[in-house]
Amino acid sequence: MKIAVSASGNDSRARVDPRFGRCTYFVLHDTEKDAYEAISNTAAGASGGSGIQAAQRVVNAGVDAVLTGQIGPNAFRVLEAAGVKCYTGAGGTVQEAVAMYQAGKLDPADSATAMPHAGLGAGRDGGGGRGAGKGGRRS
Repeated sequence: MKIAVSASGNDSRARVDPRFGRCTYFVLHDTEKDAYEAISNTAAGASGGSGIQAAQRVVNAGVDAVLTGQIGPNAFRVLEAAGVKCYTGAGGTVQEAVAMYQAGKLDPADSATAMPHAGLGAGRDGGGGRGAGKGGRRS
């Protein structure tokens, strides 16, 4: 069995990234070989569709289960359609999340647990970056 964990780093000691579509890496754990490998999440910086692209990357890697903090509806649908089980609420390190999963301490998600675009940060000052809009100052 192959498990993908959304991670902030590229090894089993990395912290679980709570954002599926915007995580930096997916650390894959092959339970039969007891081996880890990391693949970069090339969708992390996408302006849109990161969840779908990330989910497809995981599906293409031959994963059977995903461990993450939260997952949006588009990514969830892609994974569900491919028969990949999603487990949310994972935390700690990748190794700790895998151990929790193997001990039966993570429940499978039966739907998305994050709103669409939840992984997109609003910036440090909380601004949405939308500009002045209609009637705003013109230069």
